[in-house]
Amino acid sequence: MNPEDKKPAISPEIPEGAETITLGAGCFWCVEAAYNQIKGIHAAVSGYMGGETQSPTYEDICTGKTGHAEVVRVVFDPAVIPLEKVLAWFWDLHDPTQLNRQGNDIGTQYRSAIFYESEGQRELAEASKQAAQENFDKAIVTEITSVEKFFPAENYHQDYYFQNKTRNSYCQYVVEPKLKKLDLGH
Repeated sequence: MNPEDKKPAISPEIPEGAETITLGAGCFWCVEAAYNQIKGIHAAVSGYMGGETQSPTYEDICTGKTGHAEVVRVVFDPAVIPLEKVLAWFWDLHDPTQLNRQGNDIGTQYRSAIFYESEGQRELAEASKQAAQENFDKAIVTEITSVEKFFPAENYHQDYYFQNKTRNSYCQYVVEPKLKKLDLGH
């Protein structure tokens, strides 16, 4: 592996008027790939949040001992896509009723989580969760927590699906079907 790939990605600058929210919905490759295709999203950056270890690596996260979740920091233009719609995509991207897992990905690093940046975001997240519950037979286990320090994932995780979609079986068999199901072209 190229040593440059291990360096954490730089978080994007936040354009004037844009907002950020950080979302955990299982493997960040799926979540980032979807949000990076949605109109009004300036950036979706894979990373880690919600744990105790300072400057965790992917290898650290995979042990399940750091307390971090794989997350995507979503930078969006609320004039184009309001937070309610950003959160509606979140509920569609994963099964928020699974505790500490998404499909075959098992561990606290794959938990469902919303890390809000303001009281207004918290209120919208809680209301969105309550509305989404109507679409699930089991209780939603998504944690809604104040934002913590964001650690960008290593560069090779950024834009992973688009860089690896033809040569990585996870992209072909897990990420791609989710993207097709979401009908992101509309």
